[in-house]
Amino acid sequence: MRALARRAAAAATVLALLLTGCSGGGEDGRGADGTIRLRFQSLAWQKESVDANRRLVREWNAAHPGVQVDYVQGSWDNVHDQLLTSFEGGEAPDIIHDASDDLADFAYGGYLADLSTLLPDRLKDDIPEQSWRTTTFDGGIYGVPFLQEPRVLLANTKILKASGVRIPTPERPWSWAEFRRVTKELTGKDRYGIAWPLKEPVSVTLNLGLSGGGQLFHRGPDGKAQLRFEEGDRVVAGTIRDQVNADRSAARTALGMGGSDALPGFFGGRYAMLPLGFAYRQQVVEQAPEGFEWTVLPAPAGAGGPAQGVSPQTLSVAEESPHKKEAVAFIDFLLRPPNMVRLARGDWMLPTGTTALAHPSLHTAENGWATGTALARYLRPAPAQTVRGYPEWKDKVATPALQEYYSGAIGTDELRERLVEDGNRVLARYQR
Repeated sequence: MRALARRAAAAATVLALLLTGCSGGGEDGRGADGTIRLRFQSLAWQKESVDANRRLVREWNAAHPGVQVDYVQGSWDNVHDQLLTSFEGGEAPDIIHDASDDLADFAYGGYLADLSTLLPDRLKDDIPEQSWRTTTFDGGIYGVPFLQEPRVLLANTKILKASGVRIPTPERPWSWAEFRRVTKELTGKDRYGIAWPLKEPVSVTLNLGLSGGGQLFHRGPDGKAQLRFEEGDRVVAGTIRDQVNADRSAARTALGMGGSDALPGFFGGRYAMLPLGFAYRQQVVEQAPEGFEWTVLPAPAGAGGPAQGVSPQTLSVAEESPHKKEAVAFIDFLLRPPNMVRLARGDWMLPTGTTALAHPSLHTAENGWATGTALARYLRPAPAQTVRGYPEWKDKVATPALQEYYSGAIGTDELRERLVEDGNRVLARYQR
């Protein structure tokens, strides 16, 4: 969703890694004076977030002269392939910023350190168990989940008020059926009730699908993951398809867009609402024309209630790092509650830590912070969190199938066949 903003950093990532890879001192990561040097690859990309991360690195270095951290700028655009290359080449950074749904193959492949015995109790106790489940594989903990992002509705306040529709709250969200009716009512001359930017449709479909009672990925008695497309999986996907093709309340042209691509149409009144990640509020604040009025609404709820799947951002330690304890100590410093608040505000996201989440600055009405924070209790691990082969299924099977389904090119039966039958063949190769 952040491709335009992140792409500029992608080209510099490999060069930065090569340079820092050559500057770590001896084979055990110590300099000539005995100082331990750790490389921290961050995927922060918004200026506020990059600044917050860099300041925290400077604060650590000032307080720990014997353990110095070098900041390395990574990119979300190519992180999986770049990390795989660095792991196989023996040049992985010590501390790795990633997302939980990208960790399974690395954890099972032996590239990430099991942090179970290294994490301090303070950090373990402060982050809820449901968040730890996103980074736990075969009983080991391979990352610390620290930032998470609910999906919300960004709405044009003037259009919403003029329509007279019921305004949802986190306590009383729209049902998916009511949401569909509302988008019809908000549709008018030269205006759609909603636009779904679905250039990358898989995470949206899976994560919002939990609210409709969907799951898609299921574990059998043998512990292996299997795909099943059941009635609950049709709720969210079917609503989106009907809005685009039957109701004409959702803009067809938006299906190929990323979130940032749809913002100009939102600002111009062409779309009354946009379903986007919570962090997009930052772009609205920076880019909206003067006088534009907007609000943050909760996503619709179904049989599964307001539940949403999330893939938290994570911090992991490379298995090959010779200084795992020091790397975990830095992570613990980075995620102390006041620092976690700084990181969350810098990225316009929610902290996973319960102490940080209670901070007053995250409960203000300004820019929808309170709405997002109220949704935190409903966030669940994304359905495919621990599934090996998920990246391949997503790229080769689910993305093209969902794109064709939402455009109306294929129906539900063919979507089910492709997601499940083709998908299970992919998963089987990873679960032999």
